[in-house]
Amino acid sequence: MNISLTRMDPAGSDREALMSFMTANEFPFHMRPRPSASQVASSIEDGSFDDEDTITYWIEHSELGRIGTLSLEDLTDPTPLFDLRLDSKFRGRGLGTGVLRAATDHVFRTMNVNRFEGQTREDNVAMRAVFLKSGWVKEAHYREGWPVDGGTPVASVAYAILRRDWENGTLTPVPWDDFTIDRAP
Repeated sequence: MNISLTRMDPAGSDREALMSFMTANEFPFHMRPRPSASQVASSIEDGSFDDEDTITYWIEHSELGRIGTLSLEDLTDPTPLFDLRLDSKFRGRGLGTGVLRAATDHVFRTMNVNRFEGQTREDNVAMRAVFLKSGWVKEAHYREGWPVDGGTPVASVAYAILRRDWENGTLTPVPWDDFTIDRAP
């Protein structure tokens, strides 16, 4: 499987394709699961897909064609984040690991950063598995940290990969039990 990233021109030549992609799919684990055309248009106009802090790419599969979008975010911070959206017809096929590995390779080959981070909801088991299969390490579990429109918040779970782990094919674990305290009343 060969995955490549093609830089998108959201406000220009890719506007209609992006609008179509975003409104034709449901993204159940995102803050806005079914964005309307006006919401997507507003996001394009305010630079949410392309500005100094965000760059968006089409995810291209060598056999399947265009399978989704990847936005690299917080690019002015020392640790970029990402937003990954697969077309619903390509979900559940095991493509996520290849996509995340391609994104990780791209970030560490083209940016001078030492960490790459991502977050998902605790109930997005498929994405959490993708993180682990891709060599990422769970770093945080923010209880009730992910708002759910019309529902109870769920936990936000953060994963990251370090440049040195990417370069060496290693995993640097988080020292969860670095000290203890007496909790007696």
